[in-house]
Amino acid sequence: MTVSLPLVFVLGFFVWGSIKFLGVRPWIVILIALFGFWLSHTFFAPAIESGTRTGVTLINGSHA
Repeated sequence: MTVSLPLVFVLGFFVWGSIKFLGVRPWIVILIALFGFWLSHTFFAPAIESGTRTGVTLINGSHA
């Protein structure tokens, strides 16, 4: 059985769990999200995208 969930839903679940069970402050979550958006507009973005794609390929076991 294959279940398809949007990435935003999965990340939201982890954020909710981190705030509720690990005691992470909501302002830290917001700060990390804003830093991620800022980082995506720098010269690091291609390296991050490449690394993410490689990681997904390794986890899925598919070969491009």
